[in-house]
Amino acid sequence: MTLEENIFLAKRNLVDIIWKSANLEGINVTFPETQMIIDGYSIANKTIDELNVILNLKKAWQFLFDNINEKITLSLIQDFHRIVGRDLIYKSGFLRTADVRISGTNYKPKLPIDYEVSSSIEEILNDDNQKDIALNLMLYIMRNQLFFDGNKRVAMLLANKVLIQNGLGILSVCQEYMNDFFTKLINFYENNDSNEIKKFCNIYCIETMTFKQSKKSIMK
Repeated sequence: MTLEENIFLAKRNLVDIIWKSANLEGINVTFPETQMIIDGYSIANKTIDELNVILNLKKAWQFLFDNINEKITLSLIQDFHRIVGRDLIYKSGFLRTADVRISGTNYKPKLPIDYEVSSSIEEILNDDNQKDIALNLMLYIMRNQLFFDGNKRVAMLLANKVLIQNGLGILSVCQEYMNDFFTKLINFYENNDSNEIKKFCNIYCIETMTFKQSKKSIMK
């Protein structure tokens, strides 16, 4: 796909992507409810925080489209987190400054140091395979828990930025595969072997679309 085609695909599926991302965070929201929240309606049985998760994701996706060609740096990642975490997450936009525990595993990530994070990001970006870059960057942010919360949301936004920029599709995890995704993610946290979860994401989590070329564009 071209960049324009991939942006079209992402925008066409935006409510679905945000719905799945909210579900991944444990928010029990339906697709129609997600659509209503994005359209500016309030849902009676949802908390302010749950509404903000969805609205912040909408804003973060707009930021992604507006900055699709920006180089990925720690500063840009922090900008994404600032939007995702607004009115929700302690010190949104700043690297965490205390230890965190990850549910389901004894693995405990070390405190992130800005120059080490920047160096790791540069190393990840220095690869010829853009799909590998997208997945490796996503998994790096998740495993290292750069922020107090919202790491999965930010990680998947950055992965989608790389995929879309290179015409490689969009990434999301549907409900059917969430248990498998979390199982493989926990395994990755514990053994730092990304092969299994990357293979899973390639097969089940990345969606593409084939666009037919017009005769005019083919003749050119």
